[in-house]
Amino acid sequence: MEKVQHTTVTTNGINMHVASVGSGPVILFLHGFPELWYSWRHQLLSLSSLGYHCVAPDLRGYGDTDAPTSAASYTVFHVVGDLVGLIDTLDIGSVYLVGHDWGAVIAWSFCQFRPDRVKALVNLSVAYRPRNPTVKPVEGLRALFGDDYYVCRFQEPGEIEDDFAQLGTGKLFRLFLTSRDPRPFLIPKETGLKGMPDPPPLPSWISEQDIDYFANKFDRTGFTGGLNYYRAMDRNWELTAPWTGLEIKVPVKFVVGDLDITYHIPGVKEYIHGGGFKKDVPFLQEVVVMEGAAHFINQEKSEEISMHIYDFFKKF
Repeated sequence: MEKVQHTTVTTNGINMHVASVGSGPVILFLHGFPELWYSWRHQLLSLSSLGYHCVAPDLRGYGDTDAPTSAASYTVFHVVGDLVGLIDTLDIGSVYLVGHDWGAVIAWSFCQFRPDRVKALVNLSVAYRPRNPTVKPVEGLRALFGDDYYVCRFQEPGEIEDDFAQLGTGKLFRLFLTSRDPRPFLIPKETGLKGMPDPPPLPSWISEQDIDYFANKFDRTGFTGGLNYYRAMDRNWELTAPWTGLEIKVPVKFVVGDLDITYHIPGVKEYIHGGGFKKDVPFLQEVVVMEGAAHFINQEKSEEISMHIYDFFKKF
């Protein structure tokens, strides 16, 4: 990791920490929740060795990047704005884009708002979700899964942060990263996360040092910045009304694990494989479902994911 350079870039009114390595065409990596640039550590080294300039910021609210206090400052417009500013500092016209989890959500929005800045996209875990003009996202999830569904529980400022603090950051990361249960993630209000079973021993793809890296950063920053992305979901829905029905018109490859919680949301498999995804993302070229892989696929299946990215981007 000593090859990775760390800089701070001023963009869109915030200071953003950026990890980068290599030279050549730029690949911009967008992490999810509760993650950091560090989630892409394997891809940074692998793809930079194959001739790319790999750039992975801590997104707004995370790690060593500024974290505005209000959830109103975490809309997709703010985050995409940060990234356009970052690309401008690199003095390039367009990038290859890779997203995972919330980073994938941001990547879809990026391709809607500024397709001129994206050469091609590899998105992991979260398929495109077209805006439903009649139902707000949190409302829809509550109707599907109830009040204990994690997205619903994340809405109340302070409450879930207290839950996280009681569990302890290291244990929380063990719980998140080792989860292989594709059923809806529920956090019962009565017991909180304390009612969860103890996480299993760490798998081979994650080390104690990796857990410590995440835990130490989040011990310092807290989780509110990351949780604010969930708290801005309904605001995003309100603000993106003008883009309802707009197709994503950049070349796309999508990769998901068959044990990923997002892949098992009712209707998602049918959407991905039944023609809806291809209709909304007409330049979708490939869908890969990785057997035996769970949510944190870029870390769990790091070599395969690096090769999926390389094999797609080398075409362009």
